[in-house]
Amino acid sequence: MSRVVVITGASSGIGRATAREFAGRGDRLVLAARSPETLAQVRDECRQVGAEVRDVPTDVTETGALDALAATAVAEFGRIDVWVHTAVVMAYGRFDQTPAEVFDQVVRTDLLAAAAAARAALRHFRLARRGTLILTGSVLGHVTAPYLGAYVTSKWGLHGLSRVLRQESRDLPGVQVCLITPGSVDTPVYQQAANYAGRVGRPPLPITTPERVARAVVDCADRPRREISVGRLNLIMRVAFTALPGLYDVLVGPLMRLGGLTDRPVPPTEGVVFRPHPAGEAVRGGWLPDLPGLLRSVGDTAASAGAAAGRRLCRRLASRPATPGSGARASTR
Repeated sequence: MSRVVVITGASSGIGRATAREFAGRGDRLVLAARSPETLAQVRDECRQVGAEVRDVPTDVTETGALDALAATAVAEFGRIDVWVHTAVVMAYGRFDQTPAEVFDQVVRTDLLAAAAAARAALRHFRLARRGTLILTGSVLGHVTAPYLGAYVTSKWGLHGLSRVLRQESRDLPGVQVCLITPGSVDTPVYQQAANYAGRVGRPPLPITTPERVARAVVDCADRPRREISVGRLNLIMRVAFTALPGLYDVLVGPLMRLGGLTDRPVPPTEGVVFRPHPAGEAVRGGWLPDLPGLLRSVGDTAASAGAAAGRRLCRRLASRPATPGSGARASTR
């Protein structure tokens, strides 16, 4: 039987990739994001693979918005089986140079809205005595990095909240609270971030794809786990942060300036912290090469080179003089 899945932050990045992944499994979806036009595009993408979808334009920071979203899901499909919260914004800049209202809005979106989503989901799960809540954290919920104070504050808070929720749900074995903690992911969130650092942000290497994170989300819905880490260096970063705090603090600033910020200058901007920018919303952010396209290009080049080599070989054989005596033997048999 197909599940009923609510996804917040479904218009871009991990949320959009997750919507596609659940749609491909035949689940019924309730999609939420701020931009009605982009959300409609995601709805159509999911319907093209046969999924039943309801799109609900929602600002997760508005009071009561997530309770209304839950009510819509229940009215439309009768229940909620899985709730995935992926809505997120970012802000770059030193703490004392980031406007207080920007810092507060990042925390409001990334932490307090996640708490509101959890509240709305768990209210329904407790009545049904079953359901899976999946929150999207970050490796920056276990370590810290400069110039991302509001984001780090939110993700540390989210990590603590998820653990509390698991403790408080122990009396409901059918209710699961899960946390997905990606490292760097190729999404548009970096370009769309508020910025007071003077340079455009980027995901530090190594970078994973939003599709890989989406598969981890769906796998978690299938087989709930407390936490799933997605990123090859996540464990190394966490060990270094805990075991070598002095060395970590010395190195993280230069590494962040080298790997987490581009050379492209940017004037102070609020990005999408307060309002969406539909033109910039997509699954990928363009930080990784188009590997399928690259493989096709390499394959086409190899095929063309092989064909050209074959033609040259044929011409060479055709122009080569006959071996002495071979023609005579053939004619006398």
